[in-house]
Amino acid sequence: MTLNTEQLQPGTETQGMTVTARTQRQLVVRRFFRHKGALFGLVMFTFVFVLAFSSIGFGPIPGWWDKPWTGTGTLADRGRPTLSLLPEFLGGTGVHLGEHPFGQDNLGKDYFALTMRGTQISIIVALAIGLISTIVGTVIGALAGYFRGRTEAVLMRFTDVMITIPVLVIGAVVGQMAGNLGPYFLALMLGLITWTSVGRLVRGQFLSLREKEFVEAARAVGTPATRIIFKHIMPNTLGVIIVSATLAISSGILLETALSFLGFGVKPPDTSLGLLIETYRSAMVTRPWLFWWPGIFIVVIALSVNFIGDGLRDAFDPRQNRVRD
Repeated sequence: MTLNTEQLQPGTETQGMTVTARTQRQLVVRRFFRHKGALFGLVMFTFVFVLAFSSIGFGPIPGWWDKPWTGTGTLADRGRPTLSLLPEFLGGTGVHLGEHPFGQDNLGKDYFALTMRGTQISIIVALAIGLISTIVGTVIGALAGYFRGRTEAVLMRFTDVMITIPVLVIGAVVGQMAGNLGPYFLALMLGLITWTSVGRLVRGQFLSLREKEFVEAARAVGTPATRIIFKHIMPNTLGVIIVSATLAISSGILLETALSFLGFGVKPPDTSLGLLIETYRSAMVTRPWLFWWPGIFIVVIALSVNFIGDGLRDAFDPRQNRVRD
């Protein structure tokens, strides 16, 4: 029989039982991979990510799909999808992709390639928003929570002002100004306005940890504030930061979708999943596949990232843990 503990040394025998010591990192990884929802989300997100970036390629790297997302063609069968997943013994035509598995748009563009390009841009924008907002929120929350006083008052009043303005309204203004400059600049600007929730969470953690004995001991021996923040407090806040980052990514793709649908996000000639939905919403009745394919990918990405975040939360916080060590 094996016990999981961090207090005992590896190999210690206790009443006939061998104790296997695990580090905190090992315990977190173990809990995460025992979370079924998190594993499902990780598999789905990895599948969508690999499919999007390997199919049509990215930048100078070519893909395995032979039709470009910018090319036009001749409509065949009103642009209906050629994808078939029903085997012949069940009355289908067999499992095959065909020439245009997701169909064609009004100009004859291959909709699979177009959807993959939209997925690429949406994922890049969402990841950039999550990364930038997490960095900005962590810095502001750490400074406000550790230094207190005037620093905290100024930073938190600024945060309160940002919170009172709806994100969609700020995003629409920023998107209108930055959308024509490309999706990467748009992601940068959106990341700079969506950090407030991360900042408040990190500030709360720092307010709690700065009063702990190990921090007081570090101050007593003259340890610089920067070293205390990054060496002693930040590692103990890492779980909250990582979970907040995954939630920011999920919110980022939904924000980008909403802005692009309203015309304030990614602009042509590039595309995104939200822009595809906005462009072909009028075809929802006559050719619904033009509307549903990007919608399905948005839902899959958002849900998979949320499942990953749920698993990370349970892995870092044993009090909410639903899986056994």
